[in-house]
Amino acid sequence: MRSQADTPTDLLLAWSNGERGAFDRLLPLVSHELRQLAAKYLGRERDGHTLQPTALVNEAYLRLVDLDRIRWQDRAHFFAMAARTMRRILVDHARARDNVKRGGGAPKLSLELAMAVAHEPERRLVELDEALQRFEASHPRQAQVVELRFFTGLSVEETAAALRVSVDTVKRDWRFAKLWLLRDLAGDEAAGA
Repeated sequence: MRSQADTPTDLLLAWSNGERGAFDRLLPLVSHELRQLAAKYLGRERDGHTLQPTALVNEAYLRLVDLDRIRWQDRAHFFAMAARTMRRILVDHARARDNVKRGGGAPKLSLELAMAVAHEPERRLVELDEALQRFEASHPRQAQVVELRFFTGLSVEETAAALRVSVDTVKRDWRFAKLWLLRDLAGDEAAGA
């Protein structure tokens, strides 16, 4: 049993080493930050989203607790994985909602309504996720920079520390990633038009 003064990094390392109770002790230390992260994600979603920050955190918790094979490095690594997990949950939710809209026993939509649906924030999240997957395939470190900066909200300095690279490298990777993603998403929009 570890002491009450354990840091999130201590608890993550203990969890990586097989101490099952470490994750349960970690959650109260990071729950406020996880709710802030969830609120940030949901703030980008459409109004009236069915998920609430607490539900998103709970779902992420259930998925994270099943990640037995991860060798946690530190707090930044945990929040990057939490951000990725939340993004996956929202993308899965958006895809499920989109599948219902495209059939799934629902009545046919008028052309005007279908065009309005195509521009919803959930659709953009799915497009962004697909673009990030393409980007990650050829630029894994730069994709990590995007996850840490955009989705987790880490500063340039925190991202550099988490990835063990220089601040200048993070700045270059961030600029490159934004340009690449903008071009990729603009290409998707042109192809869909």
